[in-house]
Amino acid sequence: MTQLATAAATKPQGKTLAYGFVIPNYNHHLVITDTIKALVVFGLPIILVDDGSNEETQQVLAAIDSDFHQVTLIRRAQNGGKGAAVQTGLAAAYQAGWSHALQVDADGQHDLNDVDRMLKLSLAQPQALLSGQPIYDDSISKGRYYGRFITHFWVYIETLSMDIKDSMCGFRVYPLAAYHQLTQSSRLGNKMDFDIEVMVKLHWQGVPMHFIKTKVLYPEDGISHFNVFDDNVLISLMHTRLFFGMLWRLPKIIYRKLMCRKTSGQPKVSN
Repeated sequence: MTQLATAAATKPQGKTLAYGFVIPNYNHHLVITDTIKALVVFGLPIILVDDGSNEETQQVLAAIDSDFHQVTLIRRAQNGGKGAAVQTGLAAAYQAGWSHALQVDADGQHDLNDVDRMLKLSLAQPQALLSGQPIYDDSISKGRYYGRFITHFWVYIETLSMDIKDSMCGFRVYPLAAYHQLTQSSRLGNKMDFDIEVMVKLHWQGVPMHFIKTKVLYPEDGISHFNVFDDNVLISLMHTRLFFGMLWRLPKIIYRKLMCRKTSGQPKVSN
């Protein structure tokens, strides 16, 4: 177990914090083994969710489950979408007693060199949701790049703030108690809408959010399950629901913003 992993199990203020990784996987058999090898060095448990993958991927995941004792493999009988797979993993993590889960996509897009930085920041801010704020290179398509700004615009409206720097990056640390509380009163999207929706709704719930800039790569031989038409329609419908959800919660959102300003504006008292 690494030094960081040991600290993550015992800090802070006598409270037990238990961290681990959640990885949704659908037919990403080419890079998933390398991803697992990069994560096991942290000495933390890993929940790997097979979202109804093909036989070739199932064989690779079975080998991973056999070779790495930190890995728990959960198989979904049918493909339900990225959001469904993540929710399966987060629910299992909560039931296992974890306090936090670091979601990592299986397609090799994320810079895992930033895992250490994310875990340390989470230890310092255990109540917060931490997320990557992508730094892109030339591998991102123009459509994907500019499409994100449309979502950013709507998220700013839905939260009446610019607190959420990026709502689409799947590289994030969830405080599981807050996430579990949300799932008891709200349904979440099962596909590409999940990452956005869960972040907006956790913001409505009052969960603080912090972001770290991180490199995101879209390799030429990478596998993307984003359907340009279907998923954009799905996300558009989600934004419509969130907009009207914001209107319903408007008094509460405004009250919280006013209280935050009042608290931050109070002078410090010295003894």
